[in-house]
Amino acid sequence: MARKHQMTIEKLDGYQVINLGPMDIWDGADLALLRETLTRLVDTEGVTRVAVDMSHVKYVPSGYFGMLFDWAERGASICLDRPCERVRQMIWFRKFLAPLSDDRFRLETESLEPIITAGGEEMSWQADGEDGQLIGTVTDSGHLLGL
Repeated sequence: MARKHQMTIEKLDGYQVINLGPMDIWDGADLALLRETLTRLVDTEGVTRVAVDMSHVKYVPSGYFGMLFDWAERGASICLDRPCERVRQMIWFRKFLAPLSDDRFRLETESLEPIITAGGEEMSWQADGEDGQLIGTVTDSGHLLGL
């Protein structure tokens, strides 16, 4: 099935801005298109600063943040432009996106604030040592917390 809206890429404030068009819900096909576009821009064309226009988006697939995080860990500067309030209130957004302006937020690979448990306690992570996996901290109640 063909897309109703054409994807555009434009240079704006030093970033290549990807705009998937006026859709409020992205699906797996949109995520695949975004992944292919990021691969072309970053790996093939050597672009290091990419933004995604989120001005129309209210819902994103669950793999969206993880995909962007992978690119950020590989050294690309990834920003989200003009996200709506609903997106700004998502946990991953609040934890990992730092404002550069009123309309642009940069993805950070380290959490901006500690992860708070349902009981209101901060949660820390430590390396397991043997295989490098992360393990959660046991709370005062004796329960092991994990994400």
